Amino acid sequence: MKTKNNTKTLAQLIDEQYGKKGTPKRDKFDKGYQDFKLGAMIHEARLEKGLTQEELAEKVGSTKSYISKIENNIKEVRFSTLQKIVELGLGGRLQLSIKF
Repeated sequence: MKTKNNTKTLAQLIDEQYGKKGTPKRDKFDKGYQDFKLGAMIHEARLEKGLTQEELAEKVGSTKSYISKIENNIKEVRFSTLQKIVELGLGGRLQLSIKF
């Protein structure tokens, strides 16, 4: 019995749903994904360090509510605040890169 292989990659599905890179709908999707990814990374790093949102907020001079909003992609984070969260709160080092 022959079966068809209809398997698609995630990239193919995203292209179908949101269009190719550079289109307005795709650009909006990509920005939303990057914002979500940043919040998820902070959340994961905080848990790995064994910190509560309140403890992290104390270390960076912020509030539990603000940390929660960043982690849940409700609030955008300023670069200077992100740097404090990573360096002072999580004991890490923030690296920045630009891709074309």
